[in-house]
Amino acid sequence: MSLADRWPLGDRHDLRDELLAAWDRDGYHDLLHLTEVLDRLEELSAAGAAFDEVVVGLAAWFHDAVYDGADDDEERSAQWAESALPAASADEVARLVRMTVHHRPDDDDPAGCALSDADLAILAAPRERYDAYVAGVRADFAHLPDDEFRAGRAAVLGDLAAKPHLFHTPQARELWESPARANLERELSQLH
Repeated sequence: MSLADRWPLGDRHDLRDELLAAWDRDGYHDLLHLTEVLDRLEELSAAGAAFDEVVVGLAAWFHDAVYDGADDDEERSAQWAESALPAASADEVARLVRMTVHHRPDDDDPAGCALSDADLAILAAPRERYDAYVAGVRADFAHLPDDEFRAGRAAVLGDLAAKPHLFHTPQARELWESPARANLERELSQLH
């Protein structure tokens, strides 16, 4: 199934095409990332995680739709969702997009937990894909000198590693926690 065929709003092909164009860029936050987030949401659903698949799917489509390295990428992505989506789903999709700034949904937020887990599932990727992800993140921050990038990346990974669990749903913990921890430890050791 093509990425275009996974669009949850069948009658809004214009918006889908705008989003696909926005995601069509170099670096980690590209069409492959969108595809992988949608794949992980399907995996979570198949494993029994309960969440509104249309709303969370829309949030996945919007969560990094604006990505240019500015501090307000998620906010601008959320605002795009608010202006482009029907009122019935716009507020919730925008809330979910904003949640991806820190990936700390409340435990009683199944939609936020599912989106956060799917977005962070790359941390559990096999070594070759994980290394490509890291290279993509470095490309996203090519404007930073190596030492500044390493320090920032180590801080982000250290914050994640300090959490009691990287993932919020029991399904994601079962599927991805162990390999994600191993990847984080390996990358952190390389950064230090």
